[in-house]
Formats: sequence, C-alpha cells, structure tokens
Amino acid sequence: MQEIENKIGVLHAFDVSLEGTVTALDADHLGEFPEGNAYRWVHLDLEHSGAFDWIKSQTDETVAQALTLDDTRPRHVRHENASLLNLRGVNLNPAADPEDMVSIRLWISERMIISARLRKLMAIVTLKEQMETGKAPSSVGDFLTTLSDGMTERMTPVIDELVDELDALEETSLDGIKGLRGKLAKLRRSVIALRRYIGPQRDALLRLSADAQNLIDDSQKTNLREIVDRITRLMEELDAIRERCGVMNDQLADARAEEMNRNMMVLSVVAAIFLPLGFLTGLLGVNVGGIPGTNSPFAFAILCLLMGVIGGAITLYFKKLNWL
Repeated sequence: MQEIENKIGVLHAFDVSLEGTVTALDADHLGEFPEGNAYRWVHLDLEHSGAFDWIKSQTDETVAQALTLDDTRPRHVRHENASLLNLRGVNLNPAADPEDMVSIRLWISERMIISARLRKLMAIVTLKEQMETGKAPSSVGDFLTTLSDGMTERMTPVIDELVDELDALEETSLDGIKGLRGKLAKLRRSVIALRRYIGPQRDALLRLSADAQNLIDDSQKTNLREIVDRITRLMEELDAIRERCGVMNDQLADARAEEMNRNMMVLSVVAAIFLPLGFLTGLLGVNVGGIPGTNSPFAFAILCLLMGVIGGAITLYFKKLNWL
C-alpha cells in the first residue's frame, strides 16, 4: 500500500472488523465508520499542515495541541472516555543515532486510534505491514500491547550493543588510555539520552494499564505488566552501564594522574641529579682569579670524572630510595 496523498496528512488508515477483516482506507472515506468494526486506525504525518485541523475535528483542541507538540515526553493522560498516550522508540532510521528516540503520539478511544509522528518509527511500520497482510491486532487493547511490545523489543539490541561497547572499552583500557576518554563520554551521553525517555515510558505504560479500564482487558493488562517489567530490566541495565562508565572514568582519571606524577617524578629526579653538577660548573666558571686547574692540562678530565662520580652517586642514592 502506498502512502496516501491527501490534504490532512494521512499516511495510512485501516478499519478492522470484529471478525478480523482489515480494510485499507483513503482520506476520502475516513468519515464512514461501519457498525461492525472493532476499531479504526489512522496514522498521520505531523509535517502536513492539515493534520492539526483534522485531529481537532475528531477530538478537540486540547488533544490536537497535545498530539502536535514539537517535543514530547512519554506520558499517559485520561481525557474524558479516551486516552492520550505519548511513547518513544529507538531511532532505527538509516544514518540515525538509536538514542535519538522517535516519538509516537496516540489518541485512543474504544473504537478509534489516531497516531501521529514526525519521523518514521519501525514499530509502526511493522504494524502497518501486519495490517496489509490481514494480521491485524483484534482490538484496541491488543493494538496497544502489540505496539508497546514491538517498541520495547527494538530497545533490547541497542542496549546490548552499548554493553558490548563498554566491555570493549574496558578491555582496551588494560593496554592504555589513549583516546578512551572521548569514546567513554560518547557512550555516557548515549546512555543518558536513552534513560531520559525509557524511565517515563515505563511510568506511562503503568498508568495506561491502571487507568484505561475501558480499553484493555485483564489479559492485556498482564501483557502490559510484562512489557513494563522488561522496560524495568532495560533501565537497570542502563543504570549498570552508567555506573560502570563512572568507575571506568575514575580509573582513567587515576591512570592519567599516576602517569603525570610519574613523569613529574622523573623530571624532579633528573633535576636533582644535575643540580649539584650545575652548581659545580657554575662555581668553576666564574671569571675571577684563583680558579684551580687553570694551568693544568688534566683539569678538564678531572672535572668531568668528578662530575660523573657525583652524578652516579646521586643516581645510586635515588635508586636505593626507590625513586628510580
């Protein structure tokens, strides 16, 4: 099915009957709602200027404004006999960062689902493909659990990849710390970005399972609680990654400080060795009479030998103190 060209920004729309039959709709037939339908799903592109007015005509201005905000956080709000639900999914679009999570905004009543997006979400694409093959969720509650499950399922490999990346950084840190701080900072930013939305998403689904009594039955509530439990485990995994990043950052800072201290120690020891030698050469280099060895052909050799003995003695002394 090709995306619909119309004046209200409908990307695709389907009617699902009580028997499970799926009918694809176009924008000219969205006003007709057969009595034998289980529900209707209309998916909108918020980049289209007509989306706001159409949502407003189907709901009210409050819902239309909530669905068309530029930036949203996951939440669930009861509105009269319907629900307003905002969710976020990992960004699996080409050349995109997964942590740049994509929002999906939904208004759900007993027989109508209006979803709206600014960017493509793969969980919605999968639902659309199921609809096109006649394998639609049987009810509104089933639609919500299927969508939530699909979004959560796609988060798991992204977080597993972050774990693998951190494992690789920890392994690399055993050989040296060069270049690791930038990679670690990028990883921590990714974790923070994911955690920012995954936590509220868990709370939104919890509220949905508790408040939307007219939309989901007991079995669907159980499924939602299982999804919430999986999200909780993902959050715990993100927290563990964040803590491991903190520990690794401290280790890198300690290693860097130790390296600097070692370098300063070497410089200090070298300076301490050459300090008496510099004093000796400076003393003998003053331009006054009475400098010993002025007329002796062996004075320079004796001076070099003396300086070598002094430098060697100081070096041995520092080694005895374990400074070298």
